[in-house]
Amino acid sequence: MKDFQHKNPKPEFGNSEPNKKDDFIFGLRPVIEAIEAGKTIDKIFLQNALHGEIYFELKNLLSKHSIRPNYVPVEKLNRFTRKNHQGVVAFISDVPFESIEDVLPQLFEEGKTPFLLILDRLTDVRNFGAICRTAECVGIHAVILPEKGAAPINSDAIKTSAGAIYNLRICKEKNLAHAVDFLQQSGVQVFSATEKAQKLIYDVDFTEPCAVVMGNEETGISKEVLHHSDEKIKLPIEGKTQSLNVSVACGAILYEAVRQKLSATV
Repeated sequence: MKDFQHKNPKPEFGNSEPNKKDDFIFGLRPVIEAIEAGKTIDKIFLQNALHGEIYFELKNLLSKHSIRPNYVPVEKLNRFTRKNHQGVVAFISDVPFESIEDVLPQLFEEGKTPFLLILDRLTDVRNFGAICRTAECVGIHAVILPEKGAAPINSDAIKTSAGAIYNLRICKEKNLAHAVDFLQQSGVQVFSATEKAQKLIYDVDFTEPCAVVMGNEETGISKEVLHHSDEKIKLPIEGKTQSLNVSVACGAILYEAVRQKLSATV
């Protein structure tokens, strides 16, 4: 009998809290069948040092569909479920993922000025949902995430976004620095938000094709992505508290971009 589980999981994704409504499945054959049925795999965890014919069938299928598993000790899988998971747990997303290399040419062909958002290892589910809500409101064409280290797109994220995630194109990329390079080669300027910047958000031009990068809640944007960016930008901070919540900061930056775009059309 196949094992399916849809309640009381206890995932550990960065700073995100356990969510009792996450959709996940476990067991080798159920996961294989889900992938073959075209389900979107948000996260998949495989037990270290698994062996066997069905396991290798799953590995080949993951490779075929370019799904990168996370290899973890059995103790982590046991925290998701105490049932017979057979060394595999997969989280299912009903939000389809795309590639920015497919999305960007489409935007240009449609005559749009690309307005993109890159979230570098953002781990808090509610921050992610709140940012997606703002992103959809301001007209972001696509949100770009890393395959690993990002918050799961689960029911908490969708609820916090007020359903906005369903109206956004979500791109998952193996390497964000390579994605940044692709954007730049395609004529998109990449602005990274960091407290270490010299320029304020009011001193750069958001009216041309551009992407805004927001970083991890604790460590900010990775050095590699910062190095590849065109400009580093920051918000003015006048008080004693030297940082803003990432979703609040993102909203302020995106609405400055909207202000510039509206001014340019007057």
